[in-house]
Amino acid sequence: MSTANPKRALYAQFAIVAKALAHEHRLELLELAAQGARSVETLAEACGLSIANTSQHLQHLRKAGLVTARRDGKFVLYSLTDASVLSAVAAVQQAAERNLAEVDRIVRTYFLARDALEPVTRSELSRRIKQRLVTVLDVRPEDEFNQGHLPGAVNVPLGKLKGWLGRLDKRIEIVAYCRGPYCILSFEAVAQLRVSGFKARRLEDGFPEWKVAGLPIEA
Repeated sequence: MSTANPKRALYAQFAIVAKALAHEHRLELLELAAQGARSVETLAEACGLSIANTSQHLQHLRKAGLVTARRDGKFVLYSLTDASVLSAVAAVQQAAERNLAEVDRIVRTYFLARDALEPVTRSELSRRIKQRLVTVLDVRPEDEFNQGHLPGAVNVPLGKLKGWLGRLDKRIEIVAYCRGPYCILSFEAVAQLRVSGFKARRLEDGFPEWKVAGLPIEA
């Protein structure tokens, strides 16, 4: 590429990243990869895509420098390149939230219909964990929980929540979290808990944002 116009040459490189982000499946794959290193097979199952399709999307993300790959035995594991990738996805989400009416409609009709209460901030939850004033539920799948989770969190995948209700203390507020700000698992968990008589709220985002903020984690 000619560098006669270095500014335009830079924009062309920026456009490679923007084009890689411009697909709903790739955004979802980035959210999943942010939980920890995952194989193509695991990512494909989590997204409901074929392995071939998932692999193709991951190659686009890798060429744009958004994910890295390393071999672990017979498997290739993918993870985010660094925290800037999470920030880029968040910036896309925020721009869409502010400027696209359809995003506002989806948030109101689906997400807020299940949980209209103000979520718990990271700083508030960190303080309450230290004071032991809250039960923290990680409603992600077990393999994601095992790669890292909030201090003292109990792993109760959404599908197993009903069987756990008798083991939770209704006198203590519950905070549920999952993969990110629009992960439906925590919205559904909070809705189930409230119907069952628990005081429950969700974390404002998810495990990746907590980790990037430098807050304590366990693995």
